[in-house]
Formats: sequence, structure tokens, C-alpha cells
Amino acid sequence: MILDSVEVISDMKNKFDSLNDEFNVDDDIVQTEVVKSKIENIKKTSDDIKKDYDYTRGNLYSIIEKGQEAINGILEIAQESEMPRAYEVAGQLIKNVADATDKLMELQKKLKDVEEESQKGPSTVNNALFVGSTADLAKMLKGMNDSDK
Repeated sequence: MILDSVEVISDMKNKFDSLNDEFNVDDDIVQTEVVKSKIENIKKTSDDIKKDYDYTRGNLYSIIEKGQEAINGILEIAQESEMPRAYEVAGQLIKNVADATDKLMELQKKLKDVEEESQKGPSTVNNALFVGSTADLAKMLKGMNDSDK
């Protein structure tokens, strides 16, 4: 099997010798090396969550402020030109700004949920463990039935 591949490689060299000479390149076959790398899991810390929250909150505030300025400008244009398209654009801008404010409120709620989730632990743990034989358990249960009567 190895001899066959060596023959194929030598045939290929012969076929491309004229091209190699024409383009003035070597005909060395380079073996590629496969490198396997390990991808490490990235764990989010509370600092990362806080940074992401602050960044997103700042962006939303910026979007809302710019949207307000754009609304004021388009409303002036719509009133001066009295064109229906200008009013339509103003309505779409108002809707987009309202959606951004809703996203800001959702962001607050999501942060609260994440903080509660990280602080939340088991509130009550009920582990009942009986140590004894089945005969002891039967006697205990029989005793409970007798006391109920």
C-alpha cells in the first residue's frame, strides 16, 4: 500500500515538473500537522454579569436618548411638510424607542432573576433515614397503629 502511494506521488511529480520549472517553485510535499487543542470552559462570574449588565444598560440609555432626539427632529419635519410618510416614520421611531425602554425594564428583571438564582439554595431539606432491620420497621409501624387506636 505504501509503495502504491509512493508511485502515485512520483507520477505526480513527473506530471508537474514542467509547471514547477515554469513558475520557478519547488515540488516538495509538505506534510500537515494536526494539532488538537483543548477548549476550556469559561465560567461567568458575578463580576462578568455585572459588567455585561452595565454595558447593556449604558447602550440602551444611549439608544433611547438618540431615539428621543430623532423623534423630535422627525416630528418637526412631519409638521412642516405635512407628508404622511414623515408621520409614518415618526410613529415607527416612537415604537422603536418604546421597545428599547421595555428592553431596559426586562434587563432589570433578568438581572434580578440571575442574582436571586445565585443566592438561592435549598430552603428546606427533608431527609428521612431509618437505620434498622425490616423487623424493627414492622414493629415500629405496628406500634404506631396501636397508639392511633
